[in-house]
Amino acid sequence: MADSALFCTLSHEGVLAVRGPDASKFLQGQLTCNLDYLNDANAGLGARCTPKGRMLSSFRILSTADGYLLAMANELLEPQLSELKKYAVFSKVTLADESAQWQRFGLLNADQALTALGLEPPCEVSQISRHDGLIAIRLNAGHTELWAPVSAAQAVKDQLKTVAAEAPLNEWLLGQVRAGIGQVFGATRELFIPQMINLQAVGGVSFKKGCYTGQEIVARMQYLGKLKRRMYRLSLPSGELPALACELFSPVHRSSVGEVVLAAQAEQGIELLAVLQEDAASDGRIHLGSEDGPLLSLLELPYVLDRDREIQR
Repeated sequence: MADSALFCTLSHEGVLAVRGPDASKFLQGQLTCNLDYLNDANAGLGARCTPKGRMLSSFRILSTADGYLLAMANELLEPQLSELKKYAVFSKVTLADESAQWQRFGLLNADQALTALGLEPPCEVSQISRHDGLIAIRLNAGHTELWAPVSAAQAVKDQLKTVAAEAPLNEWLLGQVRAGIGQVFGATRELFIPQMINLQAVGGVSFKKGCYTGQEIVARMQYLGKLKRRMYRLSLPSGELPALACELFSPVHRSSVGEVVLAAQAEQGIELLAVLQEDAASDGRIHLGSEDGPLLSLLELPYVLDRDREIQR
């Protein structure tokens, strides 16, 4: 067994299913992502917003034979299901919480586990491999989501244990932090517009597909360059894991300059993603929780924000 091969259960998320002949048309008017890019071989990221462009949820989305599956934070699933049902009354779609029908695993450096399960390890980001009801989605180098029908979940887990060590969820979240993939949770619902968590940089926002709820605000921020807050990666040398939405402070301003998006324990200290005002990030003196709280250090993200490239999607 390779020491670096790990897997964990993605217990922090559930699955919302949207099925039916109008599923694509219905969701195109609700979500930031372009469903035309989704197929048997490709998944994606996306969000659902208020009319003011504030994110109600973010998710990973993939297509099925008769609709779509959206994996999002557990606490957001029921509110999103209820809200979407209100808009779906005139569409031929059914919406359901299918969390109990799936067991999802996060694999780290464990492509050999996929091979053992009969899956071809996906090569490109968001590429999908399918076999015998199993679904593997490549997130980034070394990180793959594995979806298993609940009827096969125990057998899959037993197989995973033969080639990889079981790890706590933190290991997966740390990889997400280092990949710069922000996510909406209950504590940050309606706090950010998509560009604040760099969702447009990782393919989660389409600027060419047409109207959806919140589209006018999201597009204006992209084309007019008015956004003054975006997501950064930071570290703490020690301390307790900061809570989601915990405020950050800087001498540049007398009030809060940002909020924690996601945090995880690292090999040394803590790494986190946080939305910050650009001038405070440029100054570099960022404190957690209060003006005299622990000092954070800025780290690099694995991608570059490029408005010209982003608006081509």
